[in-house]
Amino acid sequence: MISSVRLRTPTFTSAQFSNQKCCLGKIEYCSLPNIQNAKQSILCSSKPLHISSAESFALVAKTQKRSSIKCDVYEADRSRPIEINIDLPDQQARKETAQTLKISLYFATWWALNVVFNIYNKKVLNAFPFPWLTSTLSLATGSLMMLISWAVGIAEAPKTDMDFWKTLFPVAVAHSIGHVAATVSMSKVAVSFTHIIKSGEPAFSVLVSRFLLGETFPSSVYLSLLPIIGGCALAAVTEINFNMIGFMGAMISNLAFVFRNIFSKKGMKGKSVSGMNYYACLSMLSLLILIPFAIAVEGPQLWAAGWKTALAQIGPNFIWWLAAQSIFYHLYNQVSYMSLDQISPLTFSIGNTMKRISVIVSSIIIFRTPVQPVNCLGAGIAILGTFLYSQGNKGSKGSKK
Repeated sequence: MISSVRLRTPTFTSAQFSNQKCCLGKIEYCSLPNIQNAKQSILCSSKPLHISSAESFALVAKTQKRSSIKCDVYEADRSRPIEINIDLPDQQARKETAQTLKISLYFATWWALNVVFNIYNKKVLNAFPFPWLTSTLSLATGSLMMLISWAVGIAEAPKTDMDFWKTLFPVAVAHSIGHVAATVSMSKVAVSFTHIIKSGEPAFSVLVSRFLLGETFPSSVYLSLLPIIGGCALAAVTEINFNMIGFMGAMISNLAFVFRNIFSKKGMKGKSVSGMNYYACLSMLSLLILIPFAIAVEGPQLWAAGWKTALAQIGPNFIWWLAAQSIFYHLYNQVSYMSLDQISPLTFSIGNTMKRISVIVSSIIIFRTPVQPVNCLGAGIAILGTFLYSQGNKGSKGSKK
C-alpha cells in the first residue's frame, strides 16, 4: 500500500490573497492500489507525506483552465520547513528604520572622528611643524592597526592579486599627494581656512572631468560652480592670516583627491574588496610611496631637533597628541569608506559638505580663530555652492561627448 496526496482546489479572490486570509484546501491521505510495471516511477511509502513545494498556484481568471497542479512531497521523518520570505509592511518599515539609524550612526561617527582628528592634528603641527612626518605617521599607524586586526581575526583579510595592487597604485599616489598637501596647508593656516578652500573640490572635479575626460554635466552643475569659486575667493582675500603655501596646499589637495576618485572609479570596477579593507590597502601602499619623500624633504636631523623642542614646550602630552591624530585620521577615513558601502555617492557628498561645516565651526571655537563677517560670508557661499552642486549632480553621471 502506498500513500499519496489529494489537494482540494481552493477558491479565493485576489483581495483575499492580498489580505493573507486565503488558505489552501485540506490535505487528505488516501490509499491507492498497487501499480505494477508503470512507465513512470511512483513514490511508495507507508508514511504520511508532506508538501514541500507546489507549482502553478497563480491567480487566474475563471475562464482559464489548468490541466494539472504539480506538488513535490517528502516523507514525514525527513521533514524540513518550507522557506517563505514575505516582507510585511511593518517588517519593511522596521528594516528601513534600522537602515536609517545605521546610516545616521555612520555619519555621526564620521563627523566626530574628523573633528577630533583636525583638532589634534593642528595641535601637533603648531608644536611640531613637520607635515611630511606627521602624514607618514598617520598612514603607518593605520596600516599597523589593520595588520593587527587581520592577524587576530577582528577583520577578514582581503584576497588580492597583483592586478589589484597595480590598479591601486595610481590611487595611492594621488592619495599621498592629497594627504601631504592638506597637512602642509594646515601647518601654515587655520584649520577653518583649509577646509573652506577644500570645499571647492567639486569645482576641480567638474573641470577635470570636462576638459580631460570629455564628460558633460547638466547646466545646474556648471552654475553651482559660481558660488563655490566665488565663496572660496572671498574667503581667501579676507583671511586675516593668509599664507600662500597654505592656500596652495589646499588647492593641490583638492586636485589630487579628484584624481584619486577618478582612478579609484576606473580601476576598482568589479573588485570585491570591502570599503574598510580597500582603505587599509590604500594606506599601506601610500605609506610605502611617502616614506622616501618624507626623508628627502625633511629628514631625521630636523625631526630629532623638532621632537626635543616639542617635548620641552608641551611635555608628555605631545606624544598623546601625535598618537591621537594618527589613530583618528585612520578611523575617520575608514568609517567614510565603510559609509560608501551603505549609501549613494550623492548622500556621501552631502554628508561630506556637512562634515566640513562641523570642522570649520568647531575649529573656530576651540582655537579661537579670529574671523571677519565677510570671511564667514565667503565660507557660507562656498558651502552653499557645494550643496547646490550635490543637488544638481543628483542622478546625473557625466556623459562623454
